[in-house]
Amino acid sequence: MSALLFPGQGSQAVGMGAELFTNFKLVKDLFLQADERLNYPISKLILEGPEEKLKLTENTQPAILTVSYSIFRVLKDEFNFDFSSFKYFAGHSLGEYSALVSSESLDFNDALYLLHERGKAMQEAVPIGEGSMIAILGMNSNEISEMLNSREDIKGICEVANDNAEGQIIISGDKLGIISVQKFLKDKKIKNIPLKVSAPFHCSLMKPAANVMKEKIEKVNFKKPIFKIVNNVTADPEDNPETLKKLLIDQIFSTVRWRESLVKISKNGVKNFVEIGPGKVLTGMAKRTVKGANYFSINSLADIKNFINEFKK
Repeated sequence: MSALLFPGQGSQAVGMGAELFTNFKLVKDLFLQADERLNYPISKLILEGPEEKLKLTENTQPAILTVSYSIFRVLKDEFNFDFSSFKYFAGHSLGEYSALVSSESLDFNDALYLLHERGKAMQEAVPIGEGSMIAILGMNSNEISEMLNSREDIKGICEVANDNAEGQIIISGDKLGIISVQKFLKDKKIKNIPLKVSAPFHCSLMKPAANVMKEKIEKVNFKKPIFKIVNNVTADPEDNPETLKKLLIDQIFSTVRWRESLVKISKNGVKNFVEIGPGKVLTGMAKRTVKGANYFSINSLADIKNFINEFKK
């Protein structure tokens, strides 16, 4: 059995999807569809940049969806790949929208609109410079939660944003909270890396963004997905459209429980983890979290051909 994984923010790069765009009319049409739905040339941003504009959250989110879904459609429609052996689809943060579109629960046009609005709402929830995120290496989620809850010298807002993989946790909060945690980690000689992000995602500071998106998500029609979606908030499989909607709203201010998702997927008999989209971030996380499985990362024609050959074996 297999699981299909879709990446989130941070996997973007100028030129992503260019090879498939050049080779397949289907991809050109999807890029054009994105331009028309968003009413600005996001395809030009994806293919040519500039990087500074592509990195803006309101552009990054629909851009990654467009590229991820294009790769999925090339595999499915141009190479006639049969996904029937796939038990689960899962996406990291915004990648959950790619999973929903690919599993025929959410229309591509609706997802483009929602992600563009989601990016704007998340950016506007906290003024630039007033929040930040850091990656903590070598500690697990429980240890970090205990540290955040028990230390009186940690001030402000500071919460676990992403439980990504064994030994890789992201925390998010206001400037005061993050600086006080960094001081504590430095004293304990625990390695941490500041992330180049424009807002403190997946923490309670994002509740204003969730309120904005609640109204927009509830207006969009969701169908029952043809594959079960392992969602970020509970790390459990879900296929009820109304529940999926609610979880997308909660996801904005909740911990992304990615490590738990991978572990549960593995325990349910999945041996193949296939990442579709720009970059190889999720493949790296899967290798660190689930040992002894098969891992594939697909973002080029060569990747597609290699994957099909390997998968047949």
